[in-house]
Amino acid sequence: QVQLVESGGGLVQAGGSLILSCAASGRTFNNWAMGWFRQAPGKEREFVAAISWTDKYADSVKGRFAISRDNTKNTVDLQMNSLKPEDTAVYYCAARAGLLLSVVPGDYEYWGQGTQVTVSS
Repeated sequence: QVQLVESGGGLVQAGGSLILSCAASGRTFNNWAMGWFRQAPGKEREFVAAISWTDKYADSVKGRFAISRDNTKNTVDLQMNSLKPEDTAVYYCAARAGLLLSVVPGDYEYWGQGTQVTVSS
C-alpha cells in the first residue's frame, strides 16, 4: 500500500508561482513512477507531469512547470511558474509501480486526496 499526501495549494494571482509537494509512504519509493494530474470543475482529470528517471510534461505546462523528486525524503514536487487562470484545478499526486511514465490516469494505482490551486486573473 502507498499513501500519498499533497500540500502547497492555494490562491495566487496570474503570473505567480506555487510549489506543490507530495509525500509518499508505505513502499519502496525509488521503484515508482510519480505523476501529477489535475481536474477542473466539469472536466476530466488530465495529465500534468510525471517523473521516474526521466520526466514528461503536458504541452499546456511545458516550460512553466517543473517536476522533481527526492528519493531520500520520498517526496515529489511540482514547481508551477507563470500561472494562468486556466491552471485552476484540484491537483492530484499519483503513483505507478515501475519506472515507465504514463499520461493515462488509469495507469496509476495510488492517488492522494488532492489540493486546490486557484489562479485569479
